[in-house]
Amino acid sequence: MMRTLACLMMLWWLGIQVAMAQLAIEITGSSGRQIAVALPYLVNEEALPQSLTEIVRADLERSALFRVVDVGWMRVPEDLIPDYAALTQRGAEAVLAGSVYATAPGVWEARLRLFDTVRRSELTNRVVQFNAGQLRAAAHRIADLIYEALTGVPGYFATRLAYVVKSGNRYELKIGDYDGSHAATALVSPEPIISPAWSPDGHQLAYVSFENKKPVVYIHEVATGRRRVAANFRGSNSAPAWSPDGRKLAVTLTQDGISQIYVLDLTLNRAFRVSRSGSIDTEPVFSPDGQWLYFTSDRGGSPQIYRMPATGGDAQRITFEGSYNVSPDVSPDGRALTYITRIDGRFRVVYHDLTTGYRQILTDSERDESPAFAPTGHMIVYATEVGGRGVLAAVSTDGRVRLRLSASGADVREPAWGRLPR
Repeated sequence: MMRTLACLMMLWWLGIQVAMAQLAIEITGSSGRQIAVALPYLVNEEALPQSLTEIVRADLERSALFRVVDVGWMRVPEDLIPDYAALTQRGAEAVLAGSVYATAPGVWEARLRLFDTVRRSELTNRVVQFNAGQLRAAAHRIADLIYEALTGVPGYFATRLAYVVKSGNRYELKIGDYDGSHAATALVSPEPIISPAWSPDGHQLAYVSFENKKPVVYIHEVATGRRRVAANFRGSNSAPAWSPDGRKLAVTLTQDGISQIYVLDLTLNRAFRVSRSGSIDTEPVFSPDGQWLYFTSDRGGSPQIYRMPATGGDAQRITFEGSYNVSPDVSPDGRALTYITRIDGRFRVVYHDLTTGYRQILTDSERDESPAFAPTGHMIVYATEVGGRGVLAAVSTDGRVRLRLSASGADVREPAWGRLPR
């Protein structure tokens, strides 16, 4: 099964109108049983500038875990028990009931209840408040509500994706919904932009820009578009990664000659060296508790993943299988890593359970790079190549679900998956 949604919107950013490339998300693989869900249009939904239900439907269908049951013009208000017999006859295992109410000019709330039509019981209920500018985010949160209630796993729809689009000699840093839609341009440059990284609260984005003919780390404030230099030391400044409290950045600097890892205190505006080896140490990432840094180093003769205290100290090697393991990211619960391994000359995404040591190759590509966990932890986004062109892809940590996000006529790379602002 494959469904494609093409999203195109003309946007203004900092007073400059930029035409974005056409983005499309498609399901490229799925396995396992799909849950049949009925999504009647919400009562009074026609009063909204855009349909909540259509966005929720698209989210659930793109997850490949759900099949949306056609219920025609049926409406199910939240204050009535649904017609279980009619819904099960149509094959629905669950139904979303609800209504939309205006609470102030331009402000609404959706009152929702999700029912199990087989057991004839209520699964969950929620009131979601929003204005016109928050409508899409509200719909994604409703889809997350359904996803978690029916799978037991938090949904990933109310998240954002940062990525770089390259078209000719033009680089654009984009910020959009998890599916690439509703995107805005944060930076346009004739020089490369790499390594975007979301702050924990979702308000800021760190990245590396070569606009000054050398790699410099910047921090971009998403709401205002303002940015500032975070690291512009002698030599190369690269690979930013936020601490869980948002007060520090781990970065890779060459100011002492060779690539080493530093922790930049954003309050003091000072960088403290934490790795001290005669080899290349790079690509740091904090553990969720802030106690550890995972990173890539060739100190053992080939690139491997290591771990050391976030304040510096002895490093422990984590990966032993294969001669090339790079670009680590840690799951939100701290129990797993994802990284790139090389097998027979092909670069592929790995899921590595840190407790058991279990390692699963999730992709069958030629040139994968930059894997990153979704904020909920059960999906991994990465960059790859299809037909010689860069695209983004996502795979579930069990390998069951595979998605692809591409831009017509452009390369898409450097993904970073973050939360909506808190």
